[in-house]
Amino acid sequence: MAGIRLARGFFTVGAWTMASRVLGFVRDVVIAAALGAGPVAEAFVVAFSLPNMFRRFFAEGAFNMAFVPMFAKRVEAGHGAQEFARDALTGLASIVLVVTLLGQVFMPALVLAMASGFLGDERFDLAVLYGRIAFPYILFISLAALLSGVLNATGRFTAAAAAPVLLNLIFIAALSLGAWLGWDMGLTLVWAVPVAGIAQLALVWTAASRAGFRLIPRRPRMTPELKRLAIIAAPAALAGGVVQINLLIGRQVASIFDGAIAWLNYADRLYQLPLGVVGIAIGVVLLPDLARRLSADDSAGGRESLSRAGEMALALTVPAAVALLVIPLPLVQVLFQRGAFTVDDTAATAVAVQIYGLGLPAFVLQKVLQPVYFARENTRTPFYFALVSLVVNAAIAIGLAPVIGYTAAAFGTTLAAWAMVALLWIGTWRMGEVARFDRRFWRRIWRIGVASWAMGAVLWVLTLPLHPLLGAPGLDVIALIILILAGIVSYFGIGHLIHAFRMSDFRAALKRS
Repeated sequence: MAGIRLARGFFTVGAWTMASRVLGFVRDVVIAAALGAGPVAEAFVVAFSLPNMFRRFFAEGAFNMAFVPMFAKRVEAGHGAQEFARDALTGLASIVLVVTLLGQVFMPALVLAMASGFLGDERFDLAVLYGRIAFPYILFISLAALLSGVLNATGRFTAAAAAPVLLNLIFIAALSLGAWLGWDMGLTLVWAVPVAGIAQLALVWTAASRAGFRLIPRRPRMTPELKRLAIIAAPAALAGGVVQINLLIGRQVASIFDGAIAWLNYADRLYQLPLGVVGIAIGVVLLPDLARRLSADDSAGGRESLSRAGEMALALTVPAAVALLVIPLPLVQVLFQRGAFTVDDTAATAVAVQIYGLGLPAFVLQKVLQPVYFARENTRTPFYFALVSLVVNAAIAIGLAPVIGYTAAAFGTTLAAWAMVALLWIGTWRMGEVARFDRRFWRRIWRIGVASWAMGAVLWVLTLPLHPLLGAPGLDVIALIILILAGIVSYFGIGHLIHAFRMSDFRAALKRS
């Protein structure tokens, strides 16, 4: 039953995340056509990354990892949840408002920290201007993230999962309107950022109110619960800071090479599709579920939830990783190569896609293993592990950049992710059987690998006869659809035959979601 409930929540979040990612591709296709990989595109990527970096640091990272287990336990106990959530929202709003104001003042320094390679050319001034416009997004999206945590902890996943769809819809509408009216496309994009943040906050606040959590900020006060929250959140904040430093290292390395920031950004969009649909969905559903089971002393149910989450995550992620390794060029060519996005941009982006594909299972497994620690209010251990991953990333990205160029940033990210997973997995052994994957997980994992590589062989063979179509405008989309459908059919068919999974498991979860 634990696995079924987890799957139901996973597919609810996954379906909305899939919609968001598909719309995100539409958005990125239009951006690539309008801006290519030039100075305006790179300036926008850096400007938009700034509020997103701080959002992950304050809300989705440190704050929510500490807040969700504490809030879920109060919901399970049946008292104190409303007051705790209101105080947490007030505290977060106060902190992020100060950060937003400071960001406006120190924007040139933030841009230098993100991309020092911009200094001395037009990208720097553009990034500072765009950054000041986009940065208030952090306030709206941080509060939206906390409200999403409230909804997820009470088993309501739809509104929180649908919120990112609004972002992409507003971006697409702004791009379309800007092209029609002849507006500056860079400014049009960047002004859409805070507008989208307001819309996302309004959506989840309304949903939380209807769920009985009408949270209105009041005068900040330090309660014993908030002190406890701060103590737990501090190591998670430091860990989040390490993760962001990892991203900064990669972006700094990429900024040295013209076009590299845009190439890595478009490659990131491709691997973020399965990561978002699978990894983020698993993390969102698993953390409150484990917290509730620990509170109820349900060790067997906790292990069942963890094992089924890992099993489902890899069943849907490993084949995606193989596809990114086998057919990166067709994917990038069909999705992005048009307008200002050239053949050379396609080739450079495809290489980055392959490198990120090698790390995709690791990125997802982090989302499965980290809740094991956070549900126990242990945020210190993941922080120490994050420090190790920082050293790995820095050594590879900085050390190899003079030798292999911009791809060093992608290799650093991928290998640091695998180092983090290894440490997280080893650390769970000290928690006993309840924090370990069960026998069914280990019986199925190798079969998932076999089915995935068999699918990869099918894709590789199919690219040969489809090659002429992949290079023909209009027909290339049809050829890519054929490849994707062939991959889906072959993977699920082979996987079912060799008992890597049961199709009935997926059908049951879909029906219940």
